[in-house]
Amino acid sequence: MPIEFVCKIKFAEEDEKQKSKPDGDRESLIEESCTPPAKDLAVFAKSCSLHGINHIFVSGRLGIRQTLWALAFLTSLALFLYQAAKCAISYLEHPHVTALNEEASPEMVFPAVTICNINRFRFSALTDADIYHLANLTGLPPKNKDGHKATDLMYPAPDMQDIFNRTGHQLEEMLKSCNFSGHNCSVEDFSVVYTRYGKCYTFNGNKTTSRKSKQGGMGNGLEIMLDIQQDEYLPIWRETNETSLEAGIRVQIHSQDEPPYIHQLGFGVSPGFQTFVSCQEQRLTYLPQPWGNCRSSSKEKFPGYDTYSISACRLLCETNEVLRVCGCRMVHMPGTAAICPPSKINCVDRALAQLQKNSGDTCPCETPCNLTRYGKELSMVKIPSKGSARYLSRKYDKSEDYIRDNFLVLDIFFEALNYETIEQKKAYDVAGLLGDIGGQMGLFIGASILTVLEIVDYIYEMIKHRLQRLLRPKKDDKKNKNKHPLSTVATVGLEELKAKQEPNDTPRSHPEGAYANTILPNHHQPPVPQPLHQPHHQHQHQHHHHAGRHGVFEDFAC
Repeated sequence: MPIEFVCKIKFAEEDEKQKSKPDGDRESLIEESCTPPAKDLAVFAKSCSLHGINHIFVSGRLGIRQTLWALAFLTSLALFLYQAAKCAISYLEHPHVTALNEEASPEMVFPAVTICNINRFRFSALTDADIYHLANLTGLPPKNKDGHKATDLMYPAPDMQDIFNRTGHQLEEMLKSCNFSGHNCSVEDFSVVYTRYGKCYTFNGNKTTSRKSKQGGMGNGLEIMLDIQQDEYLPIWRETNETSLEAGIRVQIHSQDEPPYIHQLGFGVSPGFQTFVSCQEQRLTYLPQPWGNCRSSSKEKFPGYDTYSISACRLLCETNEVLRVCGCRMVHMPGTAAICPPSKINCVDRALAQLQKNSGDTCPCETPCNLTRYGKELSMVKIPSKGSARYLSRKYDKSEDYIRDNFLVLDIFFEALNYETIEQKKAYDVAGLLGDIGGQMGLFIGASILTVLEIVDYIYEMIKHRLQRLLRPKKDDKKNKNKHPLSTVATVGLEELKAKQEPNDTPRSHPEGAYANTILPNHHQPPVPQPLHQPHHQHQHQHHHHAGRHGVFEDFAC
């Protein structure tokens, strides 16, 4: 029984434009039909390096095996996200650890040593004008019984710098012997510095010409003998804020980078004893924000001092507060403002007391990120012994009782030529965070940075494909507005094909892949049925001149 296929093909008028173009300019159906589609999820799952998803996204229905694999993958992913979140939270807390280490050195810079006599004014050096002006500080009565006369009010305004310098204890009179590492030293090796105790003296205070110790132990540091001159101490008639009941000296051991703050950080040395001070240098390194709370050296220069230190910060805060309240500064404070006269001592005391109460709010002094301090161990023995009292009495032309009441020996040395380093370190940095997250990622889901890039690339391709699908129909609709479809109906008779086909003839066909599987070559013949066994040259002619563009077929139905 003969079988006949009737096919109806609609052509657009756009085909006619293709006829007029040269062969090289015609658009090819083959090129557009072979455009690769977007990646399929199952194909991506097979090629992705992420473990487990190739067992989940497979072609066909979802079975028990795929469900179990999906549960296992989701559980591993949840564990990974939990561990990664813990690592991130730990990093954001910015924890730090403190490392303690001890290092040896062939030589070490000897620290600065500041000494002050507890008595600020020598009684024999005070004039009537000094006693008059310093009444609020010393509490001394006038020297004559009748009191100060009216003419005493004509005293010129006091020069506090001159009074402290002239009436303070002079090192030339106090220093009886000086020795540093076996070499004699003298007054020239000390520099004058002013503190709350008045005129003081600093040994080895210049960091450009600082002395160094090449050996540790007793006798390899600074050893001085001092006469505190108790006979020059001011008598106490009434107590004031500056009245002192002690006898001796105050000592502070500090680095050359910080000023002395001896009234709070110094220690006392008593006459009649030899005091041994064993030191160990400590170099501290703190972390800035957000790991710590230190002041970085890269910040702006601290006014009044070469380098920032806590002592310098406190002195500057005190100076600013006294200047604000009283309009002047004390003799030991930095700056060029006028020095407060004794009449304003009560104002100064009130300002400093108020600052001490609110220092945490008004004057926050941060710890420097690099700090050098000295640990101290003190021991002492009594001097002079009975055998040496007579010798010292003859040597310095003083009585034995005077020697016992006024002489002291101070011996400062390094315990050993090593120093401690106390350093704050980041307990968890970026490298540790990435390492932990990478380890958790590899353990739970078998992924890496490249896996993440694969997923990003797949998402990009999918978005690109969807956008192309959304934009193409709009362009095709604009083109189809001007199209007038033509129809061609072809009738194919298989019986006629078999009857007329020569035994040795082979059917003529296009090479495989020349056209897409779902389309036929264009035919611009009149809409009448055509048998399949038309002459071969006619078929070639039609194919050569009517190969259409992909998308020009509006409908195909059999």
